[in-house]
Amino acid sequence: MALNIESDRNRFKHIVRGRVRRDLKKFMSSGELVGRKGKDTISIPLPQIDLPRFKYGKNEEKGVGAGEGDEGDPIGQGEDESGAGEAGDQPGEHVLEVDITLEELAEIMAEELELPKIEPKGQAKLEAQKDKYTGIRGVGPESLRHFKRTYRRALKRQIASGSYDPKNPIVVPIHEDKQYRSWKTISQPERNAVVVYMMDVSGSMGQEQKDIVRSTAFWIDTWLAHQYEGLETRYIIHDAAAKVVDKETFFHTRESGGTLISTAYILCNQLLDEEFPAEDWNIYPFHFSDGDNWSGNDTEKCVKLMNEELLPKSNVFCYGQVESDYGSGQFLKDLKKSFPEEEKVIWSEIENRDAIYRAIKDFLGKGK
Repeated sequence: MALNIESDRNRFKHIVRGRVRRDLKKFMSSGELVGRKGKDTISIPLPQIDLPRFKYGKNEEKGVGAGEGDEGDPIGQGEDESGAGEAGDQPGEHVLEVDITLEELAEIMAEELELPKIEPKGQAKLEAQKDKYTGIRGVGPESLRHFKRTYRRALKRQIASGSYDPKNPIVVPIHEDKQYRSWKTISQPERNAVVVYMMDVSGSMGQEQKDIVRSTAFWIDTWLAHQYEGLETRYIIHDAAAKVVDKETFFHTRESGGTLISTAYILCNQLLDEEFPAEDWNIYPFHFSDGDNWSGNDTEKCVKLMNEELLPKSNVFCYGQVESDYGSGQFLKDLKKSFPEEEKVIWSEIENRDAIYRAIKDFLGKGK
């Protein structure tokens, strides 16, 4: 019975994985999963899944499409063409929420988007201190006493001395019976990465544009967390000035006024120097904007900062241009002109939610 249950469970997981992979582009476009993320798992809404099975008996029902009616006629009781109607007595389609791990979701991303495994730059790594239990000894704190080994030694001693009574099997350890876990502290190398999200929050970037950025960031985080043991995230917003903010502020702030992109790049560079030295961290700056900048002089300043500071420190520098009704898109044209063959500079035009799928593949598809 247990084997059958495990077999059914594996079949179910395989079906769920197939559904998620098939609908991955839809999930990316809708942003449906962003609010469903837990610490290690995420809830995936799927139509109710029934495992296929054979049913014995005569097939007395008519096949699909049989019966009266013409092509295009609405079906269902009490429903007009607008979708409104009286309350019905038939069951509707139920949605099943299935929890899958973020690790599994990242693996599905890798399969569907054909993402290569990231090769961390250089030998950048941090040393993490970890206590490892390595053996047993006769002294130690009571919190580390090994109960089974202590009991076994006491039982052997009582049997050998003839004091053990099977009819009254009481085992009382003495001081010489006690056994304790021993440990040593080891240094364990950990690959670490930091993502710095920068976003223009001037008046031309509306909530729709911010929602697109939020969904894009969710999938970036999911993939990078799959590649690195430690992933840190920082958020910078800017209009004519820049500041570091928390995640909630990042996605819900709206300012007015001009745009000086260089202020974000300067602050990002300061943040990296102070908290995330390039020799210890794999660095991923992502900048999102609708392409407006105050002047060509400020764009030249941005290009200089990228060449001299940000690109040497970063694995890649990604720019996502989110289309809006007010953005000129000029900044992307200038980046393309300034970095025609620089592999570290990756850009993607995100015209709408449907373009998120392509943007993720653009940003993460080089395996850097």
